[in-house]
Amino acid sequence: MAKQSLFKEFFAFIKHEKKWWMIPLISVLLLVSGLILFSSSSPLAPFIYPLF
Repeated sequence: MAKQSLFKEFFAFIKHEKKWWMIPLISVLLLVSGLILFSSSSPLAPFIYPLF
């Protein structure tokens, strides 16, 4: 429940302050962090590491 209100508050901030450039930045950060978490405990790790 707290996560949902956090996301609502974040997008309300972006909409009100016109900080649209933050959306791609946050998206890339979430994607990279998810990839790092996934690759550290996955049997696919040897195939993911050459991407970097």
